[in-house]
Amino acid sequence: MEQDNSIKLYTFLIYSEHVPGMLSQISSLFTRRQVNIETLNVCASSTPGVHKYTITAYCDEHVAQMLTVQSERRIEVLQANYYSDDEIFINETALYKVCSSVLVNNSDVSRMVRLYDGRIIEVNTTYAVIEKTGLTKDILSLYEELNKFDCVLQFVRSGRICITKSRTEHLDEYLAAREAARALKTIK
Repeated sequence: MEQDNSIKLYTFLIYSEHVPGMLSQISSLFTRRQVNIETLNVCASSTPGVHKYTITAYCDEHVAQMLTVQSERRIEVLQANYYSDDEIFINETALYKVCSSVLVNNSDVSRMVRLYDGRIIEVNTTYAVIEKTGLTKDILSLYEELNKFDCVLQFVRSGRICITKSRTEHLDEYLAAREAARALKTIK
């Protein structure tokens, strides 16, 4: 079976007014296109009253374009864009709960944590909690390394957060243009 090389991970940034039910509406767009959401992060944006949805999904560019256009058709959606990884700055956070006795008695475990720039944030007699912030591949690599010591009790990672490499915020440009257009209509 030949693999489709046009399928890749895209990050969708969707800005909407802060109204109930938007998450359901946005996720249903992906469901209808049979696109699995890999990560999802929703938070207030830097613009008051506007929420930012950061969604990652594997698809081809044509589907990414369709999802973006369909998102923007929603009345409450102010703007939607999709990006490849080279167009954005990416970060993610993970927590690892590991067995304290393995961490304390095996110097290779703590060496691995330092090698991956992890940070030990809690140690007690039962477990230790390690925090790692960075790229997904580094977070998963640390998990695989710790798993080799059979010491991982729990593991969780956040959804992706990102900002564009563009000098200006696309949403701010859009809102300024929209406000200018409204002002022109009011004058006429």
